[in-house]
Parts: sequence; C-alpha cells; structure tokens
Amino acid sequence: MTANRHNTIFDGVDFGTVLLYVLIVIAGWLSITSASYDDTAADIFSFSHFYMKQLVWIGAAWVVAVVVLLLDVRYYHMLAYPAYFLGLAMLLAALAFGHEVNGAKAWFEFGSFRVQPVEFAKIATALALARVMSNYNFSINRPGDLFKVGLVICTPLLIIILQNDTGSGIVLASFLFVLYREGLNKWLCIPVLFIAALFIFSFLLSPMMLLVSLILVCTLSEAMMNGQWRSRIIYLAVLSLASILLCIVAQLIAPGSLDLYHSLLIVTLVSLLFVAAYAFRTHLTNIFITLGLFVGSLVFLPTTDYIFNSILKEHQQNRILSFLGVINDPQGIDYNVNQSKIAIGSGGFWGKGFLQGTQIKYGFVPERHTDFIFCTVGEEWGFVGATVVLTLLCLLILRLMRMGERQEEPFGRIYCYSVASILLFHVLVNVGMAIGLMPVMGIPLPFMSYGGSSLIAFTILLFIAVRLDASTRQFTLNKF
Repeated sequence: MTANRHNTIFDGVDFGTVLLYVLIVIAGWLSITSASYDDTAADIFSFSHFYMKQLVWIGAAWVVAVVVLLLDVRYYHMLAYPAYFLGLAMLLAALAFGHEVNGAKAWFEFGSFRVQPVEFAKIATALALARVMSNYNFSINRPGDLFKVGLVICTPLLIIILQNDTGSGIVLASFLFVLYREGLNKWLCIPVLFIAALFIFSFLLSPMMLLVSLILVCTLSEAMMNGQWRSRIIYLAVLSLASILLCIVAQLIAPGSLDLYHSLLIVTLVSLLFVAAYAFRTHLTNIFITLGLFVGSLVFLPTTDYIFNSILKEHQQNRILSFLGVINDPQGIDYNVNQSKIAIGSGGFWGKGFLQGTQIKYGFVPERHTDFIFCTVGEEWGFVGATVVLTLLCLLILRLMRMGERQEEPFGRIYCYSVASILLFHVLVNVGMAIGLMPVMGIPLPFMSYGGSSLIAFTILLFIAVRLDASTRQFTLNKF
C-alpha cells in the first residue's frame, strides 16, 4: 500500500532540521534589525534599511529552498561537475572583472546588489567532492585518488587566495574532516595540523624553544605509536642531556663559534642518524614516520618568514600578530575585537533587551550586522541568548551528521558531512573572532549575518542535504 502512494515535496523531509533553520534565520533577522535600526528615521519600513533588505533575501531564500526540494536527487549527482566548473569560472571572472570590497576582489556588483561567487563555489566544491569520492573503486588512501581530491579542493582555494579573500578560502580546509571521516590515514592529517601549529608557534617561541619542542613532540608521538613509553622517554632524556652537555663542551672549546641553538641542532641531526640506523635494523617503520615529521618541520620552519612577509598582506599580518599578542593596537587593528568583547560582556546574563544595546545602537562596533553579528546577540540577549543561538547551530550541525550516517549512498553521506564541516568551521571562526579567540577573517555567521549571497548560498547548501536525506527516507519507507 505504501509503495503505491504518491510522494509529495514534504515526504521524508527532516522537519526538525527545517525548524532549526527557520529559528536561526529569524534570530539572525532580529539581530540585524537591532544592529541597524534607527529610531530617528522617517520611514522605518523603507528598503534602504538593512533589516528590510534582509527580509527580502529571507523570502527569496525560502523560495529557493522549495525549488531545491522539488528537484530530483539525480540532478545533484549529474550536475556536480558542471556546477564545479561553473563555480571556478565565476571565481576567475570575479578575479578579473570583480568589484573590490575591503581589499578582496571577490564580488560582482549589479547596481545596489552585490554577489560573492565564493559562497556558491563552496556548494559546487562540496558536490564535486562527493561525486569524486563516491565513484566506484575510489580509495581515499590511494595516491591517485587522493590527488584528485586535493585537486578538487585546492583549485578553488588557490583562486580565492589570489582574490585576496584568504578567510573565505581557508573554509575549504574544513573538508579535511570529511576526508578523515571517509578513512583518510591519520598520519596524512596530522602533518597538515602540525604545519599550521608550527606556523603559529614560530611567532611565539625562540628557535631554541621550537627545536626542543619538536624533539619532545616527535618523541612522544613515536612513543604513542609503539606504546613503549618508558624506553622512548629514556631516549628523550638521554638525547636532551647529551645535547646540552655537548653544546656546553663546544662552547668551552670554541667560544662564540656557534650559538647554543645551532650547536643543539647539529647534535640532534647527528643523533638522528643513529636513530635511523637503529630503526632500519629493527624494522621500526614508525620511527621513520617520526623522523620524516621532524626533518620536514626543520625544512618548513625557515619558510614561515617568507610566507608571512611575502604572501600575506599587511592587514593579514597585523591580524595574526594581534591575535598572538605580539602587537597591541587598541585603536587600530584591535579595535573591532575589543569593542565586540565589550559589547558581549556588557550584556551580562540576561542581556539589555531587544533594541537596547548601547554599544550596538551608537555604532561602537563596526560590521555589527555582518561579521560581528554575534556581539549583537551577546549584548542584547546576554549569556542566555548567546547560548540558545549556539545550541541551535550545534543541533543543526549534529542533525546534518546524523543525516550523513543514515545515507545509503556514499554521495549523500559525503555531501552531508561536507555541509556540516563548512557550517562548523564558519561558526567556530566567526564566534571565535567575536570573543577574541580567533584572528579576524571576515567570514559570516551562517544564516544570521546580513547578506543575500551568504544566506541564499547557505540555504541551498543545507537544503540539498535535506533533499538527499528525504530521498533516502522515502526509499526506506517505500520498502515497507
């Protein structure tokens, strides 16, 4: 009986996910209203106000959501590659002919409307990644297949970086979580995270401390792989003591010829030859992995200065140095974050109330309706309101992961996890920079920040996952 009934647009739809989406969008619109409301304006319903413009975009996004639900799921699989190449073409067109906003040449301007192609390129990349990884006989740990995945992710990333929109480009790094979920060897993931950590700590630690830290981390990681903690810790202690003693001897024999860091580096590299010989003789491949990480780190560290000074723009350098506490500029680069923290802190437990936020109302926080929308939530709704908003966002991400787990086809599972990863990255970075835990990157809070491009793109991104999940649930119900 059930198999013969006519399916409708709402059959199989996860209404819990849709409800979470609607609640978050409404919370975003209320926050935009608070951030941009002007009680002295003659016409509060004029479409010159941000909250009225956003209301139009919300209506358009909901229409788009219905269209996405109406399309057959086979189209998303068939159009994954065409959408990906169209997304690349849009990024290249923006790079060549786009309008520059805040130093990033990443926008198209049509009269009073602006469109940011990178928001839609994320959708195309997620679809293409799901298509590549769902191919027959695909193996995430096969070099050829891994190269294809890297090409899909890195091509748009490179174009976005050339647009000087590094913050949006880094979002694509969130696909690393998808690759790990699909079985990527953890020892291919760790070097990526390790390189990022090295880049950060190279600004905070002296060369000597970096080298000692590398020895410690690599030794402990090798001990974790083998489970031989005692012998590895003894090796570490002996190596450290021997290095220090030899460095002291070198300084006594030839004072001033070598500084302590270079002496320790030479001793460490020589000792690694003995470790490698021992590993080769006893067939301990994990030691070779550790040595590879260590030597690779030593090679990478000198390049951090080049990356920082030659590739990153001045404002990006200042944001990193400010975040790490290397520089302090409360009236300049630190101003936005400081004012955001003041606004959030002034909200207290219950908040000041709707339209009552003084930091927001009197314009102390720049970009309070876009990148720093979370400080509006914190000031007017307080700790309770901020907790509710974060809970809604976390529940949405968890439901997407649940959708992925119940997919019967790899395409749907990979896509759902891709959406969850993108949303998670956006939430962590946006909220983190609003409270000073992350450097300012200029990426929106999903479904809440002002902007038609981001709202419609996030809506499409989410409802494709909802449609794929609905198809799976329809198929399950029809079987019975």
